[in-house]
Amino acid sequence: MLPAVVKLCCGISYPHLRTMAGLQRLAIAAIGQELAHMQRNGRTQLPAWTSHMGWQTGTSQHQHSESSRREVANPVPLKEEELLYIRRGHDALTKALDIVEDKNGWKTELTEENGDVIYSKVLSGDRKVFRLETVLDATPELIHHILWKVEEMHQWNPSIKNIKVLKQAGPETMVTHEVSAETAGNLIGQRDFLSVRHFSRQESCIYLGGAATHLESFPPQKGFVRAEDGPTCIIIKPLADDTGRSHFTWLLNMDVKGWLPKSIVNQALPRAQVDFTRCLRRRLAEGPNQRHTNHHPPTVSRARQPPHTLSDTR
Repeated sequence: MLPAVVKLCCGISYPHLRTMAGLQRLAIAAIGQELAHMQRNGRTQLPAWTSHMGWQTGTSQHQHSESSRREVANPVPLKEEELLYIRRGHDALTKALDIVEDKNGWKTELTEENGDVIYSKVLSGDRKVFRLETVLDATPELIHHILWKVEEMHQWNPSIKNIKVLKQAGPETMVTHEVSAETAGNLIGQRDFLSVRHFSRQESCIYLGGAATHLESFPPQKGFVRAEDGPTCIIIKPLADDTGRSHFTWLLNMDVKGWLPKSIVNQALPRAQVDFTRCLRRRLAEGPNQRHTNHHPPTVSRARQPPHTLSDTR
């Protein structure tokens, strides 16, 4: 009877969890720890959404393995800070999907011969965002596998110097610091980004979202202009008639900061999306475990500069 009551209360309370903060969230995490313990002992089955709260679940193999029982005897609940990043990542993804799903106001920005189409619209506050639609010759799982290995992204994307994971909040959320690559002659000012990244899966579709975040322990770095992105998202769906290929949607929403003319920024951002997908196609063609040892950034004309490497006139 108790497990049934607990599950019912969890279902009723879930919509309110997103608005909790501070000690309330810590209390919820503690409850999750107890529920996970009950589930590992075979006394209840947790609902699927509990994975987003970072509550660890068990399997029948764990129940029959003495070493595994010792491993999970004292599960550590997510910290308040980690729950905060999960919430920020989830909220960023939700807001970005709202922008994508609103069909009003989109205009065709450019069309490429390979099928890439980029649309744009102006949001409130005069922020222009860009939506790329294309098809990639890979499964959603492979695309996600490549994109979620963010610390390896500089190996195949020449516009990135490096990305470092600063904090991990469960398997679906991370905080990263990204630095754009320098260009020949060091004429183009670099950007750095501090972002929370989050992914979610719904049936066969994979969603990645993110937005700029703040860490008191990691202020803007000397020599860089700290740009801000988000809310932004990527949607990866298998083609209905071909499970080996995927429809790829990318909402790019970025404020590059600095004193750059808006016309230059709005010209460079969609070109950067095209450049990125070209690099991603090459990486996908190499397979999931290919490792790169050399990094040779191509020469980029001013009209085709990626978003992180725009010339700053400050």
